Amino acid sequence: MKLVTKTGESEFFVGRSIDDLLSLCGSRKAVAVIDQNVRRIYGERLKDFEFIEIGEGENSKTLLTVEKIYERFLEIGVDKSHIVIGIGGGVVCDIAGYAASTFMRGIPFGFVPTTLLAQVDASIGGKNGVNLKGYKNLIGTIRQPEFCLIDLNFLKTLPKSELMSGLAEIVKAGAIADLSLFEYIEKNYLSILSMNKEEINKAVSSAISIKIGIVSSDEMEQWERMKLNFGHTIGHAIEKVAKIPHGYAVSIGMIAAGKLSVSKGLLDNSQLKRITDLLQKVGLPIKIKANKNDVMEAITKDKKRRSSKINMVLLDGIGNAVINAVEEEDISNILDGICL
Repeated sequence: MKLVTKTGESEFFVGRSIDDLLSLCGSRKAVAVIDQNVRRIYGERLKDFEFIEIGEGENSKTLLTVEKIYERFLEIGVDKSHIVIGIGGGVVCDIAGYAASTFMRGIPFGFVPTTLLAQVDASIGGKNGVNLKGYKNLIGTIRQPEFCLIDLNFLKTLPKSELMSGLAEIVKAGAIADLSLFEYIEKNYLSILSMNKEEINKAVSSAISIKIGIVSSDEMEQWERMKLNFGHTIGHAIEKVAKIPHGYAVSIGMIAAGKLSVSKGLLDNSQLKRITDLLQKVGLPIKIKANKNDVMEAITKDKKRRSSKINMVLLDGIGNAVINAVEEEDISNILDGICL
């Protein structure tokens, strides 16, 4: 699969092995940005690469981390003849992509996402960035990686909670753009969670294809690409306040957005129940113990806000996302049934 945009082209190699990485880099000198977990599990297979190790988790997703990467680039002598490879989860990919995009006004980079969430979301579309004061991705760029190598064998080392978190994004992809994918997950979620090769390949490939299609039509998020934010406006706020994994927060955000969709007459209750049931079946939360006022404060600082209204992605039926400007009061009312 290939994503073609104004800022570059990305080729996606689903089902390839990390052992193929060196050949994708060609004759260029490669520098891998990794975290401790990747070094521990896959360090031996990366012995041909110069690597830069960064911290794990959202706390590492800062300008300070990027500055340390720049310093290592200088020590190594990185220039435009190099290629930077982000190997890890979404945090590593975001940081590596941002550092490569801004060093020397941009050097080539690629991704090897090692989590399901990164394989179907963070590594696709060219959004690279870091957080500021706890608010997600306020600083960043849009620039495409040259390639994304998706080795599904990485998923075998993940805890079930990580798979569930990634599955939230796959459910989102079906909910916003492909009813048939949503139905496929309904039917095969147990096989997907069990890492059955055929089912996981189908789910990952379909989710990637959906995101490629949307990004190719609206790389700079002028309108259509905003649909990928289904569940994220409220989800990001919940993630910040409750300190829960991204996919878990997006799951709750999708329920909130679904309830808003019902309140606007776009989605019927039976469709909302299907979404709710599926998220619960895969073990994802639909409510959260959190202070509603804190969540609302985080939402109002979200970068998708427009004056007194907030652009929200809603569903006009499963498989068809729409963007509506929603009053803060409407969101607050929905959160009464979400925040416990």
